[in-house]
Amino acid sequence: MGAMSVRTESSAPHRAGFACFVGRPNAGKSTLTNALVGTKVAITSNRPQTTRHTVRGIVHRPEAQLVLVDTPGLHKPRTLLGERLNDIVRTTWSEVDVIGFCLPADQKIGPGDRYIAAELADIKKTPKIAIVTKTDLVDSKALATQLIAIDQLGKELGIEWAEIIPVSAVGDAQVSLLADLLVPLLPEGPALYPEGDLTDEPEQVMVAELIRESALEGVRDELPHSIAVVVEEMLPREDRPADKPLLDIHANVYIERPSQKGIIIGPKGKRLKEVGTKSRKHIEALLGTPVFLDLHVKVAKDWQRDPKQLRKLGF
Repeated sequence: MGAMSVRTESSAPHRAGFACFVGRPNAGKSTLTNALVGTKVAITSNRPQTTRHTVRGIVHRPEAQLVLVDTPGLHKPRTLLGERLNDIVRTTWSEVDVIGFCLPADQKIGPGDRYIAAELADIKKTPKIAIVTKTDLVDSKALATQLIAIDQLGKELGIEWAEIIPVSAVGDAQVSLLADLLVPLLPEGPALYPEGDLTDEPEQVMVAELIRESALEGVRDELPHSIAVVVEEMLPREDRPADKPLLDIHANVYIERPSQKGIIIGPKGKRLKEVGTKSRKHIEALLGTPVFLDLHVKVAKDWQRDPKQLRKLGF
């Protein structure tokens, strides 16, 4: 065959598949997802466990489609919610085509990383890439030390890294290189989602996440996880001219205890108004349409520990 078998770019087989990023809280998973997809899809937060739903971002390329599945962080479970999240994580890991293990460049490998790596070692079939994130925060010597440590961690646990790659999502450094490395690990096949789709997460869930993120800003210390948001309905306002649509969104912000109500609402309702204004801007950007947002704060007693409430709130 000789020269005949040389493939040109255009005839390379199209690849499509799923990837997920794992790593302890704040390892830079969501930021990376956003950088790859180029749109705010996953919810970034400087607190652990705010990405509660499997949010998917989709990277479209002429020769490939990479679907990013954002799993919640794996952690030692303390509550029913924790256990349920861990089960979801393990299932997801065994179903994706490639796993990216994120380790921040500016922090030594710790027990949390080892816990996840040990779990990863159990999932034999799925190829794994080690991604060193936040490289903009360290010098080259510290980065080299971290790369060696990750290589070592793999050897200890019997993980064969398909690649070890440093990235800085903040500076876009090497983000597209990361996509180049993930693509060949995907199976050959046609695109899984139509061009133009950035996420297949139901819009309601994404809207709820945006509201939740705005509600958490500024009160994370007082209410780290005890906020859940449910979008009750999203309806186009009737009798509006076609060129001036308005989407009515009714959402409830659930907290665990009545004492937390004042924190969220703020003096004279100022805080809740800010949450509304802020999240409305994000929602309008996401959906591309003007929005009327109606927010109510409700108490759902100890929802994190109550299976019935968890189901109602979408977990």
